[in-house]
Amino acid sequence: MEKTKSEIVEFIKSKVSESKTDGIVVGLSGGIDSTLSAYLACEAVGKDNVFGIVMPSATTPAEDTVHGIEIAKTLGIEYKEIAIDGILNEFLSVTQLEKNNLAIGNLKARIRMSIIYYYANQKNYLVSGTGNKSEILIGYFTKHGDGACDMEPIGDLYKTEVYELSEYLDISKAILKKPPRAGLWEDQTDEAEIGMSYELLDQILYLYKEKDMKNTEIAEKLAVSVDDVDMIINKIVRSEHKSKVPEIPQKTIL
Repeated sequence: MEKTKSEIVEFIKSKVSESKTDGIVVGLSGGIDSTLSAYLACEAVGKDNVFGIVMPSATTPAEDTVHGIEIAKTLGIEYKEIAIDGILNEFLSVTQLEKNNLAIGNLKARIRMSIIYYYANQKNYLVSGTGNKSEILIGYFTKHGDGACDMEPIGDLYKTEVYELSEYLDISKAILKKPPRAGLWEDQTDEAEIGMSYELLDQILYLYKEKDMKNTEIAEKLAVSVDDVDMIINKIVRSEHKSKVPEIPQKTIL
């Protein structure tokens, strides 16, 4: 864990140095991923050069907002709390479309990232992403929302590894024990939306991506149904576009 931490810290330092920026902005959701990202950012550039933003909405569990603020205070970083419902409601009022939980959830993520980038521009800071490898691989993020950032410091850590490193850094047990959730709509949890636990998801992803095993082999090794494995592989395939730079058609040179 110490080696992993050191590698990520050096990565963050190098990105800030290369970009000739002055620090890092992190969106603080009160969850484990953003908490770990904030801890690593402070380790890399110092607490005086990290800015946190807590952006609750009506569907954000109150506990998460409290934790986001507590994290900022524990780390000693400057932070701002900005409720996004006013912006969200104005957008919904102008568009007047039929309500759709997924579309509204994605809109919330994009509103938050717009606010984060506004502060980053003002401060000459980089935006730290908070995505982990498990979620990036299956596309469990909003394109141009929480997937928009200048770097992904924990992007090569599976969710279970995020927990391991967080425990190593002695991050609050209250945050470690909470069910992972984005709070994009009422009673939403990550594992319910994904369709399985992160522990099982990570095992499937590891065998598929790192060991190049076939779906039937993975199912047999983990004693799960082939349908469960296929569901995850399909998520990987369908979401590949989310992590790619927009494609450009090549013109024919005569």
